[in-house]
This record gives sequence, C-alpha cells and structure tokens, in this order.
Amino acid sequence: MAVTELLVGLAILVGLVGIVVPVLPGSILILGAVLVWALEVSTGTGWAVFAVATTLLVIGGIVKYALPGRHLKAVGVPNRSLVAGGLLGIVGFFVIPVVGLVVGFVLGLYLSELQRLGGGRAWPSTRSALRAVGLSMIIELAAGLLAAMAWVAGAIIV
Repeated sequence: MAVTELLVGLAILVGLVGIVVPVLPGSILILGAVLVWALEVSTGTGWAVFAVATTLLVIGGIVKYALPGRHLKAVGVPNRSLVAGGLLGIVGFFVIPVVGLVVGFVLGLYLSELQRLGGGRAWPSTRSALRAVGLSMIIELAAGLLAAMAWVAGAIIV
C-alpha cells in the first residue's frame, strides 16, 4: 500500500502544480488521486476523506468563479474580453513554449479592452481582470491544498 500512497501523493502534487501552471486540470487530478486511494484502502475513513476532499474542491470551484466574477462585474470587464484572452492564450500555448498561455491571455485581454475602451482605460481594466484571475487561482489552490491535507490526515489514520 505504500506504493499506492506514494503515487497518489505524486498525483496530488502534480494536481497542485496544475492549478498554478494552468496546463493540467489540477482539481480533477487531485480528486481522481484521492478517489484511487479511497478505492484502494476501502475503509470508512478512506471514503470520508474522499467525501471531504470532494466537498472542498467543489466549494472551491464554485467560489473560484463566483467571487472573481463579482469583482469583474463591479469593474465592468465583460466576458467577451475574458474569452478573447482565453482564445489568444490557447494560441500562445502552442506558439511560445512554457509561458505562451499566460502571455497570450494577457495580450488577448488587453487587446479586447483596448478595442472596447481605448488606450487610456484599457490597461487599468486589464489589471483588474488579471487580479480577478489571480484571486481565482488562489481560491482553487487553497481548496486543493485543503483536499491534500485531508488526504494526508486520512493516510496517517488508515
């Protein structure tokens, strides 16, 4: 069982990295790893840990979109700008290795806001959107870390 716990721990670590470096679906990897562990140990504690991890990740996923979304609405950044950033981020991912996703997202967001607002107000609006995206990442990372801590506690108990 030590090999399973090592592999699950590595998968959780990769999931946490995937939250910070948005290339991998971090929360899904964490949840999948905890599910594999719960299936392996097949105890009440294992399933309780899986339920706690699932709850934390789902709540984190909801808050991740709700809180920054309110901030974006308050400062007036439309979804269209975020979509433009996302699309250019995808292009950037393939054009510039490692940092292309981030560079493309920022550039797409800025260009959309530049077209919408003009030169003087585009960058402050872009900064507000980037803060909201950063907040979203921090929320998801916190949920992932809490789920990882629940797994570590469960692995110690079992």
